Amino acid sequence: MNQSDLLFLVIFVILLSSLTVFIVQFVRSRRRGGGDGDGRAGWWEGPWDDDDRKR
Repeated sequence: MNQSDLLFLVIFVILLSSLTVFIVQFVRSRRRGGGDGDGRAGWWEGPWDDDDRKR
């Protein structure tokens, strides 16, 4: 394995991981309903944030 093979392998792994992250984010946004305009915060805020809502 020479230097160009190693470079190709590193670039291939980086591109594959980037593509995987992109696909996972796309599937998550489609599963959530696609719209972020429903007044809720992002995926990082859990159900414990519902306690602070005005009733």
